[in-house]
Amino acid sequence: MARLRSLLFVPGNKDSMLTKASGFRPDAFIPDMEDSVPVAEKANARDVIRGFLPTLAATGVPIMPRVNSLDTEWIEDDLAAVVGPDIYGISVGKVDVPEDIHSISDLIADLESKAGIEAGTLKMIPWLESAKAIVHCYAICSASPRIVGVAFGGEDFTHDMGIERLEDESDVAYPRNVLCVSARAAGIAALDTPFFRFKDEEALKVNIAASKQTGFKGKFAIHPAQIDAINAGFSPSAAEIEDARRVVAAFEEAERQGRGSTSLDGKVIDVPVVKRARALLELAEIDADT
Repeated sequence: MARLRSLLFVPGNKDSMLTKASGFRPDAFIPDMEDSVPVAEKANARDVIRGFLPTLAATGVPIMPRVNSLDTEWIEDDLAAVVGPDIYGISVGKVDVPEDIHSISDLIADLESKAGIEAGTLKMIPWLESAKAIVHCYAICSASPRIVGVAFGGEDFTHDMGIERLEDESDVAYPRNVLCVSARAAGIAALDTPFFRFKDEEALKVNIAASKQTGFKGKFAIHPAQIDAINAGFSPSAAEIEDARRVVAAFEEAERQGRGSTSLDGKVIDVPVVKRARALLELAEIDADT
């Protein structure tokens, strides 16, 4: 599965932005046909993205166009425009129930067949953006083997709830936790809502740290300037790697002495702690190879 730390949104009706984006290297490109594109530009965005897919594919970065939701008139044309060998998968907005996933997967399967792609090849990232979606969160996350990640849409969620969007995100603490726990249980990546103050790098770093601690594994970027901070924030730091190595070394020495736990810097080191350290080191190796 592709590592999904930074996922860069690019408005699909702006070929100049797609051209600029192709010079950057996020973990995934998300050419957008949904919220960033006005109604009058939907058809144009579809055509622009279809024509630009080979250029983006040539970068080697996975492409997951975001199509309009199942309850719109556009989704079938959106999918028809992009399903093919150039993309890694599909991102789809406003999924509310697992049956939505089944319907979208069926549409993709039909287009895979027409494109000569093996059934089930293309992956999916659904956006959960409503109270109903959070209630059905785990069922959605586990509804299809296509799903590699699930995205939280904070702006639409607070709109659905009729509450104010707060800077400290206390307004969305519950759905964020539910989504991360559900994604983990389903074995997929939890992906966080974009941070819209794209010129405030320090605030972005604080936001990423809180996101990571909640259990998110990646975050959507609305500007290329956010990519490096997001990738760094969702990758083990040098200090974390060194600490993990020390933990593993201390535990392995304890095992050689016939003990099942030890201590390091005044903290107990037992099996769960060393498992977490080893998982971090494995993640660091993956990042080093990308």
